[in-house]
Amino acid sequence: MSRTARLRLFLTAAAVLAAGLIAAAGELPGFGGPQHPYGERAVAAGLAQRTANIVSSVNFDQRAFDTLGEESILFASVLGAGMLLRLARDERKRRPAAEPVLPTTRLFGATLLPITLLTGGYLVAHGQLSPGGGFQGGVVLATALHLAYVAADYLVLKRIRPLAVLDVADALAAGAFAALGLIGLASGAGYLANTLPLGTFNQLSSSGLVAVVNATVGVEVGSGVVVLLAHFLDQAVEVVPRRRSR
Repeated sequence: MSRTARLRLFLTAAAVLAAGLIAAAGELPGFGGPQHPYGERAVAAGLAQRTANIVSSVNFDQRAFDTLGEESILFASVLGAGMLLRLARDERKRRPAAEPVLPTTRLFGATLLPITLLTGGYLVAHGQLSPGGGFQGGVVLATALHLAYVAADYLVLKRIRPLAVLDVADALAAGAFAALGLIGLASGAGYLANTLPLGTFNQLSSSGLVAVVNATVGVEVGSGVVVLLAHFLDQAVEVVPRRRSR
């Protein structure tokens, strides 16, 4: 296909998409008015699923398929970055030297690391009850692990991060999100339909599928961010050009 043909195809598709978006936008309720039909319906639907955090209800129940797409984008980004940043033929790894750290900095990192881990775990576990959830909690968990870099140096971070385990956990959690959607199909409902027992409102075991999917997102995001940063840190600290033999 020539460049001109591709351009014409793109412009045609863009025009059709733009027309559809304009037509859809014309049916939306007015902005800034007293009526908020989508918000009212979202809150009612979330409470019906016994989900105290309506944001999590929207993300992992009412639009769970869209959230699956967002998680897949993150997984693909980590996978793509890992492939691009893999060790090339003209590169080698060197052992970086230990770096001196101020005692106050070491105390800061060592103190905040367990606190941040606990906070991240709380955000993931309580995502269906309070502000937070898998995405936010996963980032906090990954940040906690990298406080070892602040408190000590790269060698300590490399020693305590189970990179191979996190690599597998990232893939399994991403796959688990997609597989959990089959529960709804097996029960005769739609894909990712919330068909698990809903439990008691405002309890840790409430919200049915929302809590389970939220947990898989927390594992995937936390593992993915650690793996992603590991590739970039390896490039910055360890990877050097390979010496050419004379």
